[in-house]
Parts: sequence; structure tokens; C-alpha cells
Amino acid sequence: MKKDYSKLWTLFRSMFVLSACTFGGGFVIVSLMKKKYVEELQWLEEDEMLDVTAITQSAPGPLPVNASVIIGYRIAGILGSLTAILGTILPPMIIISIISLFYEQFRTNPYISVALQVMRAGVAAVIFDVVLNLAHNVLTTRRILYISMMIIAFAAACILDVSAMLIIFTCLGIGILDLIVQTYKEKQGGAA
Repeated sequence: MKKDYSKLWTLFRSMFVLSACTFGGGFVIVSLMKKKYVEELQWLEEDEMLDVTAITQSAPGPLPVNASVIIGYRIAGILGSLTAILGTILPPMIIISIISLFYEQFRTNPYISVALQVMRAGVAAVIFDVVLNLAHNVLTTRRILYISMMIIAFAAACILDVSAMLIIFTCLGIGILDLIVQTYKEKQGGAA
């Protein structure tokens, strides 16, 4: 696929703004990236963004940086990845540097403390939206295996307190086995 380098400035600017204005962690920014790059700019398909979400959750490192690497590469190759990473890491680096200069004043300021507590509700709502979108996409596959995996993974995480990495790698293994079985069935059907 041909990479579009004319999009680099828009990619940098949008990653910078998303990163600067997002509080609440990786799932929040990934949700906003979906809105920006799938719905608004239409640079990615819905399925591609779901793949980005799955990969970034499984890979080591911060979700926003992982997502920006993949999205940037998809849009403009290696240069796109570097541009997206720069746009993603600059805002928190600048903000944390400023906060560290005035840490004592921030730590004891009751207004900042209340503002951070109030933002948690908004963050919870955005994360809930991500969960609903992901669940909806699994349900629309109408594949019993995928729906069962989602329900069992949810129960394992919430009820049994199973490690997220164990759940992700188990689902990955089952998905690979399913792909092998489906490929074999298609070859058998084509050979008959």
C-alpha cells in the first residue's frame, strides 16, 4: 500500500492535540483516536482500529504510544510512526515537566484535587464507551466462539481475577487455532 506523506502534519497535530487534551489513560486516547482516524478523517477502517486496540493492549508499553506507532505506520510508514510518536509523547513530557517544577503547589491545591476527582467520572464514561463498542463488534460477528471467549474472558478478569496477559494470550492462542481450523476447512471444501 502506498504511504501518504502529505498527511504527516495533520497526523502530528492531531496526535499532539489528542495527547494534550486526554486524561484517564490509554483506553481514553485510543477511543478518541478511533473517532479521529476512523470517523472524522477516515484514514482507517473500523476493523483496523479494532486490530490496533487489540495489538496495543497485548504489546508491552503505554497504549497511546503503541497505538500511535501502528496508526502512524499505517498512514505514512516509518516516518508516519515517528511523527505520530513525537506528537503523542511531547504533550505529557511538557506537562509533566511543568508540574514537576510546581509539584508542591499542585499537590496541596484543593481545586486541582477536586478537578482530578471529577475528571474520573468522565474517564469512566469514555472507557465504558470503548467497552461497549468492542463488545458490539464481537457480537456482530455472530460467531459463537468469539462471543463465548468474550464472556469467559470477562468472567475470568472480573470474577476470578485472572491476569490480563494470561487472558489475552489465551484468546490469541484460541484465535490462531480457529484460524488454522477455518483455513483447513476452506481448503478441504475447495478440494472436494
